[in-house]
Amino acid sequence: MNGPLHGLTVVSIEQAVAAPFATRQLADLGARVIKVERTDGGDFARGYDTSVHGQSSYFVWLNRGKESLTLDLKSDHGHRVLRALLERADVLVQNLAPGAADRLGLGGPELRERHPGLITCAISGYGSGSTWSDRKAYDLLIQCQAGLVAVTGTAEEPARVGISVADIATGMYAYSGILTALYDRERTGRGHSVDVSLFDSLAEWMSQPAYYTRYGGNPPPRLGTAHATIAPYGTYRAADGRDLLLTIQNEREWARLCTQVLDRPDLVADPRFASGSSRVRNRRELDPVIGEWLAGLDADTAAAVLDRAGIANAGVNSVAEFLDHPVLVERDRWRAVQTPGGVVQGLVPPVRLDGTDAPLRPVPALGEHTRRILDELDLAPARQE
Repeated sequence: MNGPLHGLTVVSIEQAVAAPFATRQLADLGARVIKVERTDGGDFARGYDTSVHGQSSYFVWLNRGKESLTLDLKSDHGHRVLRALLERADVLVQNLAPGAADRLGLGGPELRERHPGLITCAISGYGSGSTWSDRKAYDLLIQCQAGLVAVTGTAEEPARVGISVADIATGMYAYSGILTALYDRERTGRGHSVDVSLFDSLAEWMSQPAYYTRYGGNPPPRLGTAHATIAPYGTYRAADGRDLLLTIQNEREWARLCTQVLDRPDLVADPRFASGSSRVRNRRELDPVIGEWLAGLDADTAAAVLDRAGIANAGVNSVAEFLDHPVLVERDRWRAVQTPGGVVQGLVPPVRLDGTDAPLRPVPALGEHTRRILDELDLAPARQE
């Protein structure tokens, strides 16, 4: 099955996480993604680790279904190849260093003069038009600048989010922006310049803490797995040493927790806990009540009691436990993906379109498709300078 984007050609001068994450979504939907890599080692994410059959876990995750073309973009031959590719492309994605795209003649307006239907997507750290535009913008730097680290962790110590959240957010906004531009081009015939930055993407995700701080007068406290505006909400230790998270979202659930789980109907109307805001204010008195109940049960038994009462709860899984999660197994979410180091199991895309099944095509070796692509363009390697 080819996928709904079959027939679209995406040229991506990409590295690291944000841009490759965006283009992998397009590849999973059937687009042809030609990944342009440096001749001196390629995408540096190839070297982040060696945990997946000797390959980088980042690279294997982000680059299935793509074709790898190695080019020296500073050479005359590299320029000729890139120009020839863009003659055939629908989309150009790049996350080059600030100013590099313009030096290579890849600025959106100039390109669309030559290719009116081309969609260009530029991914940057802080966007254009700012004194910050030339600053380095790795994921954790953005987490810090956007205030995410300040609201993550415990009261004693802030913490980074454990995945590349700024890159992932940016990749998804780039992906949705490209799809929107493709839809508009279908109606108007015009290309677009899509501009996405890591800072703007994570700033959007920080809107709720921003509102809370600007209009509430204080920043949300760092509470570990607890919540600044909801209680009870957090993890509690069961008798077998496992942690269980439970959360109450409304007064009906609070009443059920008190009567059906804790066997404390007196707490329903207790003025300390009678509303969400009062429970938050008196969290230190409430948490021990729940902790004492859970300390008398193993985690599985406690979860069953909470389930019967309709109280949301979750075990705190390790990554290894997540790999075998029944939702993934029962819904057949894992598929075999070929890589240069051997077959791995990859997750199918989270969005599934009726009547389609995303083909999880191979992860490319560095420069694996260079000869074939140059032959297509009639720019064979022998003509390189």
